[in-house]
Amino acid sequence: MKKDIHPEYRPVVFRDVTADFSILTRSTRTSTQTVEWSDGATYPVIDVDVSSASHPFYTGRTRVLDTAGRVEKFRRRYGTDASSASAPTVDTEGAS
Repeated sequence: MKKDIHPEYRPVVFRDVTADFSILTRSTRTSTQTVEWSDGATYPVIDVDVSSASHPFYTGRTRVLDTAGRVEKFRRRYGTDASSASAPTVDTEGAS
């Protein structure tokens, strides 16, 4: 590896202020703000908008789409009738 061409890789705190969540990791990102971590050392802090603590996918607060309403809208638009669509039948008499 060539010397003096790579950015410094150092400990950094990423903080999600909306969820009151912080994580200490290593990064090449820099910041002028600092925070004192639980080990007593001071690290640069980078504020993020979304983290695993506030993202709807990871927190289980995802929105459920109204699929029944979408199906009905499709049927109205293309003229398919719910009564004309029949479910497949299963032949149970021939089973041994």
